[in-house]
Amino acid sequence: MSKRSTKRSAFLSACATGTALAAFAFAAAITPAAAQTRDLSVVSWGGAYQDGQKEVYFKPFIATGVKLTDEAWDGGLGVLRTKIKGGSNTWDVVQVEADELEVGCDEGLYEKLDAAKIGGAARYLPGAVHACGVGAIIYNLVLAYDGEKLKRAPNGWSDFFDPKKVPGKRAVRNGAKWNLEIALIADGVPKADVYKVLRTPAGVERAFKKLDAIKADLVFWKSGAQPPQMLAAGDVVMTTAYNGRITAANDKDKKNFKMVWKDTPYTMDSWVIMKGSPNKANAERLIEFMGRPDNQARLPKYIRYGLTSKEAAAKVDPALMGELPTNPANLNQAFAEDARFWIDNIDKLTERWNKWAAAK
Repeated sequence: MSKRSTKRSAFLSACATGTALAAFAFAAAITPAAAQTRDLSVVSWGGAYQDGQKEVYFKPFIATGVKLTDEAWDGGLGVLRTKIKGGSNTWDVVQVEADELEVGCDEGLYEKLDAAKIGGAARYLPGAVHACGVGAIIYNLVLAYDGEKLKRAPNGWSDFFDPKKVPGKRAVRNGAKWNLEIALIADGVPKADVYKVLRTPAGVERAFKKLDAIKADLVFWKSGAQPPQMLAAGDVVMTTAYNGRITAANDKDKKNFKMVWKDTPYTMDSWVIMKGSPNKANAERLIEFMGRPDNQARLPKYIRYGLTSKEAAAKVDPALMGELPTNPANLNQAFAEDARFWIDNIDKLTERWNKWAAAK
């Protein structure tokens, strides 16, 4: 394990005591995409989250005189590999998940980051600054349900995996990551031991066996915008969801969606600059702008995600703090995603998941 990987693992653990998530890094070279003259582009996760980013970050940044376009994606290293190796990349700044940050940096898909050009490492929570990126948000994958339709609150993942106790369809993200963790917790594994168990073949089998028990009642989602839509339509009785998408639906659409924070995984997404970007200077300016404490502090008004600038939390409206992942009352119930586990196992477990999901 590299020194940076060790630091990121320590960071993930340190979040449980109020610091931030750590970052991994490797570096390798790859042929950059051909430079071209175009507007700066930023790519995020769409939906209510990106709507909030537009108000807080993108529109104010455009007002500084830089032309900017924004797009949405659903993640996946394969997408980024194709863009860079194919020589036709049109993306500059992209928000990525923890394993995408590490592996993409190792493969040379991103530019190396100069911390001095994004406000300095001291601006951010410990471990949020990585060789190829900087933390954007901290968030949880929570258990969500409609309080108007499900009067008795689920107790946690054990209820999610018990269709007899709580009948009806339930939704999960279509992929192995996080689903294997919650399956083991539902099967009685303490959150502190989840990755220890999951690192064994028997642990993986145990997780898939638990998922088998609810397979007939499962619906899959792909983008973060889908879980609140599924709840609103009555398609599912419960779903996994990103915490900020649920609070955003409550605020914008006046829903009564509820969240269970108990034993939920949390992680950090990061901003990266794609390798060979012809807009690198403006990309660095945008990332610095998005990292300013005053700007970050405005984001929870639109979507309740944790912030990565040290001084931002103190500037957030106190009325919103209860729904942030970094609130100790929520953080202490949760557990840190082990990004190293997924870096080492994502390919084989994704293959296993795809075969499992496709089988009748």
